[in-house]
Amino acid sequence: MVEEGDPAGVWLKEAFESEYPEAEISWTVPENGINTYIERARQDAVDADVYFGLNIDELVRVDDSFDGQLFRSLERDRIEGVDRLRDDLTFGDPNDRVLPYDTGYISLVYDESVLAPPESLDALLDTEYEDTLITQNAQSSDPGLAFLLWTIAEYGADGYLEYWRALRDNGVQILDGWSESYFGSYAEEERPMIVSYSTDQVFHATGDEPDLTRHQIAFPNEQGYENPEGMAIFADSDKADLAADFMAFVLSSEAQAEIARRNVQFPAVADDHVELDESFAQYAHAPAEPVAFTYDDLRGNLDGWIEDWAREFASQ
Repeated sequence: MVEEGDPAGVWLKEAFESEYPEAEISWTVPENGINTYIERARQDAVDADVYFGLNIDELVRVDDSFDGQLFRSLERDRIEGVDRLRDDLTFGDPNDRVLPYDTGYISLVYDESVLAPPESLDALLDTEYEDTLITQNAQSSDPGLAFLLWTIAEYGADGYLEYWRALRDNGVQILDGWSESYFGSYAEEERPMIVSYSTDQVFHATGDEPDLTRHQIAFPNEQGYENPEGMAIFADSDKADLAADFMAFVLSSEAQAEIARRNVQFPAVADDHVELDESFAQYAHAPAEPVAFTYDDLRGNLDGWIEDWAREFASQ
C-alpha cells in the first residue's frame, strides 16, 4: 500500500486489519511520489496494491508520461459507499480509476493584526501587500502547485506568467515546500501571509479561547483551489478484491470522520454520511466558489505550465 505520508495511515491500518483479519497493510511512502511508480511500472516492478493520496495532477502526469496502464479501472458496483461521495468531487478521469477520500481548499492564511484580507488575486499586487506573501514551489509542493493553477484559472494560460512577474515585483517569497514555508517561515512570523489550507484554524484551535490572530482565512474573489486526494488500485495487483474492500472501508462514516480529523481535511462523502466534531464545523472554512481544473483541462498542458513557470520563478 502506497501513501503520501498520510497522518490517518496508522488508524486506517489498525481499523481495517481489525475488520478484515486476513488483511495486512504495509504502508510505503515513496521518496519521489508518483514518479517512483511510473519508473517501476516501466520495469514491471510495481510491488503495491493501492496508491493512497493521488491528486488529479498526478494522474495526468501518469498518463502524459507513461504509455502503459499503471492503475486499473474501478468496478464501482464492487465498492460499497461510492453513492455517498460528494457530487462536486470528481477527478473527471475518462477511465474511472480514482475515488476521492478527502479534499482540501488552498487559500490564504494571514495575520489580522498586520493586514486586511485581500479581496482578489489582483489585490496581492497592491503596495499594501508588498513583501507580505509566502508561497511554495509549484514543482515540489501540492499547495504551491494548487496556487499556480488557481492563477492560471484566473488569468489564463496566456496571462498567468505576467501576473507572477507582477507578484514577484511586489515581493512574493517562494519557498521549496509547505513545511518549510509554514513552520520555518510563517510560524516564525517572518511574513504575515501564506498560501496554505483553509482548515488551518482546525489545527490551531486548541483550548477554550484559542488565539487565531495569525490563522485567519482569506478567499480572494470568494474562491479557493479545490484539491481532492484519491485512491487507486494498481493494474498489476493480485489483491483487487481486498483493495476494493479497503476503498469501501475508507468511505465508511467512521473512517471519513477519522480521516477528516487526522488529516485536517474535508470528507469526500456528503454531510449526511459523516458526523464531525463541532470544532471542525466551526473552524474548517470552505470557499463559496471552489476553483479546480478537470482532468481534460490539465491533460497535455500541466507539464508545460509548470515548466514555463519554473523557468522564471522556481529559483526566486
